[in-house]
Amino acid sequence: MSTWQDKKAERNRQAIARLQRALPPVFPPLVLSRALGRPFVPPTPRLAIDSYWRAHPLRADRLARALASLSGEPDGWTWRLGGNRKSGLPATFRVPPAPFRERTFSRGPGFCCVCGQKVYRFGWHADLWDAGPNKKANWHCACVIAWQFWNAPSGEARLLRRLQARRCTQSGVRLWKDAEVDHRVPLFRVWSDRRDTPWPKLLDYWGLPNLQVINRDAHAAKCAAEAHERSEVRRVAGATI
Repeated sequence: MSTWQDKKAERNRQAIARLQRALPPVFPPLVLSRALGRPFVPPTPRLAIDSYWRAHPLRADRLARALASLSGEPDGWTWRLGGNRKSGLPATFRVPPAPFRERTFSRGPGFCCVCGQKVYRFGWHADLWDAGPNKKANWHCACVIAWQFWNAPSGEARLLRRLQARRCTQSGVRLWKDAEVDHRVPLFRVWSDRRDTPWPKLLDYWGLPNLQVINRDAHAAKCAAEAHERSEVRRVAGATI
C-alpha cells in the first residue's frame, strides 16, 4: 500500500509541475482550486476545466441553456428529424434539438455547435485571455457535459435524488433504490404539442427544469397513462380520416 501511495504522490507532483508550467497568467480560480484538490491532479489546463464541468453537470446544464438564449433561434430554422449524419438532423425527437449542429446553420470553427456562442481558449465560454475565439474548437467544455446530461440524465440520478431530498415527486414517499429519472413533460408530447416553442426554451425540456426522480412503480403507472393517451389520440385520428 505504501508503494502505491508513493507512486500516486510522485504522479501528482509531476502533474502539478506540468500544470503550473502550462497555466496562463489568468485562469478560473474555482477550476484551479478543484484541480489541485483532486486525488489525481489533471496535468493540463484543458483537463482541469473538463474535470471541473464533469463534477458540476447541473451548472453546465444551466450555462449551456443560458448561452443558447444569447444566440437565439437562427432565422428559418425549424425542429425537424432526419437521420442523415451529414445534415446534422437528429434521428429521433429524444435527441435535443440543436440548430447549430445542422450543416445549414453551423457557424463554423470557433463557435460551439450546441449553443452557437464563441469558444475560447481551453474550451472556456468567456475570453479571459483576450485572445479571440479558438478556431480549432467547436464545443465548449461545459456544453459537452450538458449535451451528455441531456441525452443520458439517468447518469446523474444520485445528484438529482439529493436535490429532491430523496423524495419521490409523484407520491411524496421516500425514493427507493430502484427509483428512475423521468421527464415531467414526456418528450413525445414536446414533439407533438410544443414543437413550435422557440429553440432556446425547448432545451428546458431536456434540462433540469423538466427532470425528476420517481419510484419505479410510480414511473410505470405514469408511462402506462401516457401510452393510453397516445393510443387514444391515434384512435381518434384514425376515426376522423
